[in-house]
Amino acid sequence: MINKITLRTCIALFCIGLSLNTQAQDETETQGTSAEDLAKQLANPVASLISVPFQNNFDFNVGPLEGFRYTLNIQPVIPVSINEKWNMISRTIIPVISQSDVTGVGNNETGLGDIAQSIFFSPKEVKNGLVWGVGPVLLLPTATDNALGVNKWGAGPNALILKLQGQWTYGALVNHIWSYAGSGLNDVDASFFQPFATYATKTGASFTIASENTQDWNNDLFGGFTGIYYAKVVTFGKQLLQLGGGPKVYYGNNQFNPDWGIRANVILLFPK
Repeated sequence: MINKITLRTCIALFCIGLSLNTQAQDETETQGTSAEDLAKQLANPVASLISVPFQNNFDFNVGPLEGFRYTLNIQPVIPVSINEKWNMISRTIIPVISQSDVTGVGNNETGLGDIAQSIFFSPKEVKNGLVWGVGPVLLLPTATDNALGVNKWGAGPNALILKLQGQWTYGALVNHIWSYAGSGLNDVDASFFQPFATYATKTGASFTIASENTQDWNNDLFGGFTGIYYAKVVTFGKQLLQLGGGPKVYYGNNQFNPDWGIRANVILLFPK
């Protein structure tokens, strides 16, 4: 059952977006970067833009008991110039999870999940609109509850390729993680694939369709979802933000998949 706090949170995020929507373009342009440019950079995971996304995920009918899960992913993205030709981009995913009726009737778990740390090395020069990055991805066993993580150290390769074409940005991110240590009962041998396409308007709005898919090779489990999101670059005082969100629909043979969900993003922007 959806509790009243969850509904109020969704409604509040939506109302904040509407109230700030008309401020976006003029105010961002006065700070030296157009809203359109920011929307395009946000569609590029290896852009030279410092951002701190707060990604709110509300997932419903989770697993056989039709439970509820809320996940706040804190995702700082920090680009570092290595030399004249290369950037290094650090992307960290810190999940804070609260769930009920997922592991058992009346069970509630709240805490930190496993942190994923990605590093991309990406050339600064863009040829024919093609952007790419490669590097390692690390899995850190930081979960504060066994139900919220796998208690395994993991590592693997990470790659991204995308095409910039006018108002469009489209591409895919892929990685694979193998576990190599830790006290968890199950080893990790999982592939992740995320294709996406974003259209950025001249007023700083963007429309994105993306899917996130995970194949667990050890257990022959596949789970994923497709989401359609609207976002807008806005200002709150002197702080640049992107607010957005939209619905998610799940698929796959993982019995602990939700049926559907809602994503609401608040992204702090720090253009150079």
